[in-house]
Amino acid sequence: MNALQVQCANTVLRSQTAGQLLIVPLAFSAIRTIVPARQSTTTQTRQLHARGPPIQPSRRMIRRPTSCRCSTMNPFFTQSTARQYTSPVTIQTQKQPTIHPLFEPRTGTFQYLVADPATNQAVIIDPVLDYDKCTHTITTATADALLSLAREKGYTVTRILETHAHADHLTASFYLQRKLAAQQQQEPKPDVCIGARIGKVQSLFGERYGIAADEYEGVFDKLLGDDEEFMIGTLKARAMHLPGHTPDHMGYMIGDNVFVGDSLFHVDIGTARCDFPGGSAHDLYQSAKKLLSLPGHVQIWTGHDYPPEGEREPVPGVSVAEHRERNKHLRDGVTEKQFVAMRRERDAHLAAPRLLHESLQVNVRAGRLPKENEAGMRLLKVPLKTKGTSW
Repeated sequence: MNALQVQCANTVLRSQTAGQLLIVPLAFSAIRTIVPARQSTTTQTRQLHARGPPIQPSRRMIRRPTSCRCSTMNPFFTQSTARQYTSPVTIQTQKQPTIHPLFEPRTGTFQYLVADPATNQAVIIDPVLDYDKCTHTITTATADALLSLAREKGYTVTRILETHAHADHLTASFYLQRKLAAQQQQEPKPDVCIGARIGKVQSLFGERYGIAADEYEGVFDKLLGDDEEFMIGTLKARAMHLPGHTPDHMGYMIGDNVFVGDSLFHVDIGTARCDFPGGSAHDLYQSAKKLLSLPGHVQIWTGHDYPPEGEREPVPGVSVAEHRERNKHLRDGVTEKQFVAMRRERDAHLAAPRLLHESLQVNVRAGRLPKENEAGMRLLKVPLKTKGTSW
């Protein structure tokens, strides 16, 4: 097996031994900022378009990656176009945000720019750094699209919200914080926020990858407690603990919308895996039931979508009512016992995320890169295994 190929997550992540690590260098490449061509919005009216504006990459772009293709070009984010979804539903009287979903097709990730239309204050949720695994090169087209959109709309970004320490993409939180501090010179830099349980996750993977504690301790500006409330302009937001995929996982409720990260996916995909350290199918079932007990018109905005090729476009969100009726893993009538059995069987056969090791080492640092060594190189580590022999 090639040293850069990754073993199954429940083998690699649950290993109690350090093993051997192969160290690979990071490279950087400048890339132009790409502005989404058009963004439709979810606005404060008597009706809310229930499915939000999707990004429409080409069918070639939305294929779920299965192999590593080396290229000096960055194919991640060529152009973003949007359309208005149908199926309007009546909303409640509380204030509603404007929501801009931006889809990154290589990792199947939705990042969000969410704004208060009354004040133009905004938050970014789960932003993405582009990473080429073959060349070990980081670029920033996907994150730069958020910067361009915020500048175009006149938004002031006050927070960058992480739902958890992702294992499938590198976070752009620190990069965006620095860029926004320069872009919004009259405002304080935006806080990078995450759930208060992140410390245990940082310690676990810091030890596993040999990361010095001073590279991950205190890197998040704000640790959010369960049900902690905060303001986005005139909008009230609430942090929700949604364990299952990971023990530290949070969601964020803003108006009649919940941004759920890697817990519920689109109805034809179902739910997220639970085989990471501290993950629990029992916990995910309870988290999902918490979400599905919300009023039917509430919109669930997912962190990922993996549309079957040629069948549909990526969909950022659907209503609670639609999840209850159609979610393939958790529609009404599915018991906890049935769900746990299904999830464990499925997780036992899933391959590890393609960017597992790179993502975790950057994300426990809140998007900061490894310190340079004496040779001026930034290094990431991947497990090295031998098969059938040793010497």
